[in-house]
Amino acid sequence: MAKLLIVDDELPINRLVCKNLTLVGHECIPAYDGVQALSLIKSEQPDLVILDVMLPGISGFEIMKLLNSVPVIFVTAKTGLDDRIKGLALGADDYIVKPFEMAELTARVQAVLRRTKRDASAFSFDDITVDFSSRNVYKNGEHIVLTPKEFALLELLINNRNLALSREKILEKVWEYDYCGDTRTVDVHVQQLRHKLGIKDRIKTVFKVGYRFEI
Repeated sequence: MAKLLIVDDELPINRLVCKNLTLVGHECIPAYDGVQALSLIKSEQPDLVILDVMLPGISGFEIMKLLNSVPVIFVTAKTGLDDRIKGLALGADDYIVKPFEMAELTARVQAVLRRTKRDASAFSFDDITVDFSSRNVYKNGEHIVLTPKEFALLELLINNRNLALSREKILEKVWEYDYCGDTRTVDVHVQQLRHKLGIKDRIKTVFKVGYRFEI
């Protein structure tokens, strides 16, 4: 996957973000202040920096002014519109406000990595290859036809692999915010994916929560 630099002086948040993004396959390097962040950006050359605004030493906004081509997602408690506009105007690729859900951060990370072409365009496991760019799936080299929603569900599960996703979060991400159906829709589509791809042992049911793609 990708090398990510996680810059946040709040140790619990830094550890949580590193842990969860590592679970989905990324290499995560922590930094806890602005000076350390700049040093690691130079030495590690990360694919993406997840950057807090309020940092000891050098602020996230000041760090952003010193960067050239490294993609950046600001993650901050600063909720004001002016701060958001400033962050994006400085060249940040995205801006997410604390508190946030890990599924939301994971989705933003994947979107930026895709847009900046710093992430793999395909993912393989067992005898299956998922091509994200063409939205095709192959099993033993044979093309498996998925509906658009089935592919979106599979992509969401892969991008959040090893993390439990609630049925409500899956509905929100795959069927959009304005979807008015019930969570049984998710169950039906999960069953269809398990059947078409033969991955019953990969998509685990999490009791009273939802599903987790294990790899």
